[in-house]
Amino acid sequence: MTPYRRSPRALSFAVGHLRDDLAPQTLLATVQRAWPQAVGAAIADEAQPTAERAGVVTVSCSASVWAHELDLMAPAIIERLNGLLGGPRVARLRCVATPPRHRP
Repeated sequence: MTPYRRSPRALSFAVGHLRDDLAPQTLLATVQRAWPQAVGAAIADEAQPTAERAGVVTVSCSASVWAHELDLMAPAIIERLNGLLGGPRVARLRCVATPPRHRP
């Protein structure tokens, strides 16, 4: 007899697996997926990894105060990210303020 599930799974479960399968296999994409877990929801709402070059990850922040704060927290964030990524893949964070643009 084949076992079966008695209740349906949430669609988010299937979409999450599909997203992971289709995501590019670059360091930036990997960091973007790990970012919320590494920094927490409050920081992830204000700052996102937007570029990577040679292990230096650029983090775009909603305000200069966030960029400064993340510069101070960078060693701990890098340690958490590399722990989640399974090795020393991120060498440095470059935090920049890129406030949202207002349209006229």
